[in-house]
Amino acid sequence: MKGRNQHVTKRADGKWQVKGEGARRASFVTTTQGEAIKRGRQISSNQHSELITHRPDGRIRAKDSHGHDLFPPRG
Repeated sequence: MKGRNQHVTKRADGKWQVKGEGARRASFVTTTQGEAIKRGRQISSNQHSELITHRPDGRIRAKDSHGHDLFPPRG
C-alpha cells in the first residue's frame, strides 16, 4: 500500500471520524457512519491505501483495499 491506512471510528462525542493511521487529528468528522465511510473511501482511493471501518465498540467491521493488493482474492 502506498499511503496511510484510513480508519472510520466513533468518537467519544458520538460523531464519526476518518483518521489516517498514526495521525493526531481526524481528516473528516461527521454525524453518520455512512458519510464517514463514503469520505474514507475517497481518501483511501486517492492514497491507494486501505479503508478500515470499525463498529461503535471499536471492533473491526470491514476492510476495503484501494491500491496494489498483495493478496488479491482468487477467482
